[in-house]
Amino acid sequence: MEKGVDRGQGRSYRGVLARVGPGRDTWRWLGQQLFNRENPAMYFDPLLESINPLWAQRYIPARVEAIESETHDSKTLTLRPARRWGGFRAGQHLNLEVEKDGRWYSRPFSLSCSPSHWEQDGTITVTIKKVADGEITPWLLEHFEPGDVIGISRAYGEDHTPEPGHPMLFVTGGSGITPVLSQLEAMADRHLRNPVTLLYFVRTDADIIGGRKLEALAERLPNLELRIVAAEQDPQNPDHLGPHHLQAVEGLTERDCFLCGPPGLMKHAQNLLADAGVPDEQISSTLFAVGPGVVVTEDAGGTVHFSRSDITVESAGDRRLLEEAEAAGLNPRYGCRMGICHQCACRKKSGIVVNQQTGQPSGHGEETVQLCISVPQGAVELEL
Repeated sequence: MEKGVDRGQGRSYRGVLARVGPGRDTWRWLGQQLFNRENPAMYFDPLLESINPLWAQRYIPARVEAIESETHDSKTLTLRPARRWGGFRAGQHLNLEVEKDGRWYSRPFSLSCSPSHWEQDGTITVTIKKVADGEITPWLLEHFEPGDVIGISRAYGEDHTPEPGHPMLFVTGGSGITPVLSQLEAMADRHLRNPVTLLYFVRTDADIIGGRKLEALAERLPNLELRIVAAEQDPQNPDHLGPHHLQAVEGLTERDCFLCGPPGLMKHAQNLLADAGVPDEQISSTLFAVGPGVVVTEDAGGTVHFSRSDITVESAGDRRLLEEAEAAGLNPRYGCRMGICHQCACRKKSGIVVNQQTGQPSGHGEETVQLCISVPQGAVELEL
């Protein structure tokens, strides 16, 4: 899906159709748009959407069926995707694609229902928590109503479908509960009886997301031990997860552990699990926030040449390559802007870039890099 496409292009498309009129010339012009354009969907979509919003091609349309408030700052959207959507696996994510003020935005969210929900009912759920200073989540929660159509991507991310018999531990915080709701519901749908402990950390009882669903899942999963820890009610360790929480988990070192929540909580949980003797291969996680990253050396920055567009910019190393490209007037494809979905992957022709999540520099030659998490280190040429 292209970013920065506005409705004006749709109006010019319909105007050309009116001028050429019906017949052979019309189909010849349509064929030229289809085969000569990098993204023909941006020309056809205004016409298709005017007939049926679910026919749009630049994204997968999904109709908003219902909206349910979870907390004061979070809601669950029930969506009915177009038939061509391919489904998902427990614990995966998708991007919501929206147009705001003539510009397209894409943000990642976990699916909060089980795959069988989609298979049986044709609907899915996505739970959105407002980011106070965010550009999109407040607008999403205020703007959409049942009956509206929103864009979604195909599902992506690791398959976290629980295996039968494996004892499990989930450690979550805040909106990190959403992919766990999907996994627990998938277990209940398959009538699994794995021993499962869920440690869910929230600020207050009023911040519990999915409370009603968790109560229902506790009835369906007889071996589920549900522990919701509100910081204000935990005098032993009011700030975060503590060793005593893990010491109470029976057979901890034999459990598969899944972590999802704020970066600080996840890092702390990883350290405590390692100290308790849980092997690394039994720990998996999902992260939806880019932390402060690594400190880039004084060599960061340099000349960035976008070869396909023949545009050259000077980077000070304080912006990532995706932001440099956008500032230069380019519209590179992107999704999560967090290094998760790889939609911004771009071919580097030469030069070195530094991955700000790992601190690792690339090689000198050709390779694929992620624009949203990379900064230049010296002169760089990108195929963009």
